[in-house]
Amino acid sequence: MSRLFSPLKLRGVEFKNRVFVSPMCQYSAEDGLPDDWHLVHLGSRAVGGAGLVMAEATAVCPEGRISPGDAGLWSDRHASAFQRITRFLKEQGSVPAVQLAHAGRKASTPRPWDDGVEASWTPLAPSAIRFDEGYPMPREMTLEDINQAVAQFAGAASLAHQAGFEVIELHFAHGYLASSFLSPLTNQRGDAYGGSRENRMRFPLEAAAAARKAWPQELPLFVRISATDWAEGGWSLDDSIALCRRLKDLGVDLIDCSSGGVIHGVKVPAAPDFQVPFAAAIRKEAGLATGAVGLITQAEQAEKIVAEGRADAVFLARELLRDPYWPLHAAKKLGVDVPWPKQYLRAKS
Repeated sequence: MSRLFSPLKLRGVEFKNRVFVSPMCQYSAEDGLPDDWHLVHLGSRAVGGAGLVMAEATAVCPEGRISPGDAGLWSDRHASAFQRITRFLKEQGSVPAVQLAHAGRKASTPRPWDDGVEASWTPLAPSAIRFDEGYPMPREMTLEDINQAVAQFAGAASLAHQAGFEVIELHFAHGYLASSFLSPLTNQRGDAYGGSRENRMRFPLEAAAAARKAWPQELPLFVRISATDWAEGGWSLDDSIALCRRLKDLGVDLIDCSSGGVIHGVKVPAAPDFQVPFAAAIRKEAGLATGAVGLITQAEQAEKIVAEGRADAVFLARELLRDPYWPLHAAKKLGVDVPWPKQYLRAKS
């Protein structure tokens, strides 16, 4: 029997399988509002059989967007715009999820296809350190800014429930705001939010606690982390295990284990399964469910990761852009008979 296509239950939510759609920025929202593109993009992956479909990094405030084209959840209007999407995902048997994010010093940049088009706001960061040449210089956050950002994560969590999502994921990875607080390479503060590891974890832990309080107790809360900076003197796997133990105490249910993105120009040894050891270590040492992500493309590969207990689920991104129906095709390769949409049954062999 396939482990990949067995159910997974977290709190009051059951996922029909362990193939999860990673959040993938579409840079196609206007004023943070999702539109027909997002409905079709996310809906196609639900039709394709994924157990969870997660909307892109969705900003908790306007200045938290990576680009002016990012989706957001900072008002009732945004929550309402997501409702038809979450409704459709549920109708296809997928669990609707959203990644709540604040881009920090990597905010206020052009969409990938708008080279040279500058955004119009000053990004915020734990320290005034630019990500790279061509990126705007961030403003170091005041204590008031930090408290406001914590409140914005809580507010977005509440709006996510209003929008119909059943899982939220906090984006604490890839050099965005929470991640840049964690790394000593990007956090050079001299107050209670900088210096020691305990201090550097303070903002992410406060944001997680606030989001958990605002999010219904019967619904799961995920966190995506960069398990390592891949840089000397930076955030490490040992640091991540310590953080995840604290997140578990706060009521986090699953860690989505990515890496890197914090320091520009770092060489990442990308290869199939290269981040799976992080998911395995955190699962074992922190006692939390984990998701493995990164260059997972083959059905047998995904099955082996889950069956061997290295992760509880796999997150796929670019492979699901290439093939929205990857779960249906993977099930066939693994000899599992899964339901197809009734509209597509004529094509099921």
